[in-house]
Amino acid sequence: MTDVTFTAAPVSNDLHSFGERLSRAGVHSIRFGTAIVLGWIGAMKFTAYEAGAIEGLVASSPLTSWLYSVFSLQGASNLIGATEILTAALIVIGTKFPKAAVLGALGAVATFLVTASFLFTAPVTEPSLGGFPALSVVPGQFLLKDIVLLAAAIFLAGDALKRVARDR
Repeated sequence: MTDVTFTAAPVSNDLHSFGERLSRAGVHSIRFGTAIVLGWIGAMKFTAYEAGAIEGLVASSPLTSWLYSVFSLQGASNLIGATEILTAALIVIGTKFPKAAVLGALGAVATFLVTASFLFTAPVTEPSLGGFPALSVVPGQFLLKDIVLLAAAIFLAGDALKRVARDR
């Protein structure tokens, strides 16, 4: 009878390899998913519908309310939209050019910091449910996703900075 020795090494290596591939796919998913969200929502800012939809959020924030003293309702929305589209483009271009990735990711961090801050400046709770912590669907639950998008943008910024350092 032959002794059979089992080792976990091949299984461990396979899991590690699969984990690496899955992580790489995750990075690309975060990168392109963030760019799609920014680009799509940015493009919507050029419509009167979206300009009106964000008016209350923009007006309620000390970070953005000044826009309406400088630009019209549509002009402010167009500026925000153009910034979001540029940020999305930099994130996509950043797949080949790490310095562009840094700019795009930092732009996304700034964007999602501002939009997440609306959770503190806009009326986001639902009074009929007793107020906090019950969030209204709009804008409360709508804005809550920006916390995850902010985390994704921070991750992309770190990834881009590592790529820039590696290329030096």
